[in-house]
Amino acid sequence: MNTATVAKDFGLLVSQSKELLSTALSDYAQDKIALSFSGAEDVVLIDLVCKLGLQCKVFSLDTGRLHPETYRYLETVRNHYGLTIELVMPEPGEVNQLVRQKGLFSFLTDGHGECCEMRKINPLRRKLSELDAWITGQRMDQSVTRANLPSTQVDEVFQGANGTLYKFNPLSAWRSADIWHYIRTNNTPFNPLHSRGFVSIGCEPCTRPVAPHEHERAGRWWWELETQKECGLHSQNLIARG
Repeated sequence: MNTATVAKDFGLLVSQSKELLSTALSDYAQDKIALSFSGAEDVVLIDLVCKLGLQCKVFSLDTGRLHPETYRYLETVRNHYGLTIELVMPEPGEVNQLVRQKGLFSFLTDGHGECCEMRKINPLRRKLSELDAWITGQRMDQSVTRANLPSTQVDEVFQGANGTLYKFNPLSAWRSADIWHYIRTNNTPFNPLHSRGFVSIGCEPCTRPVAPHEHERAGRWWWELETQKECGLHSQNLIARG
């Protein structure tokens, strides 16, 4: 967990995030906007929405290869906030075909793109096709691919129910220290893997703990280049850098 200095304007960051969440959730019908939940940033968003007294659909990508601790964490969050978390899963036929052809760990030699496309991108594409907008916990300081992340953008990768899909990143200006300050001061639940050196948590085979001096995304696909560390969910960040 990050112990770096919290932003001096932390209160302003919280206010701005609340304002963006309030605007986004009031601009779209309840069944046409949803929050994507997976980690520490996303539980901050859920907590902010609850403190605003608003409701928002929440979904999470279940790749079938998450840590056991992550599955238990999903239940903890569901019970803590009394909400429904829709699990979005890959098509069993696609999974079986890839495993039959290349085995369970093809991403170690072929790159993570093919596996992530089948287990994450395709299910996400199906889910987003039902929506007009979605909310993410992305932050600018998470990686070099997200350094210029805006708080609001048109999604250039996925399409929504009516074509154009809007994407809201209310925590884009927050840093890791800000996230953990919020979690500690508001007693929000967090994945127990964070206490064991895991910072950015994805699928079990592709996530490892990081050393104190390493960047938080160093534990994701550590055998690949830093500039390629997007699973495809936010590949617009790669396009923006191109």
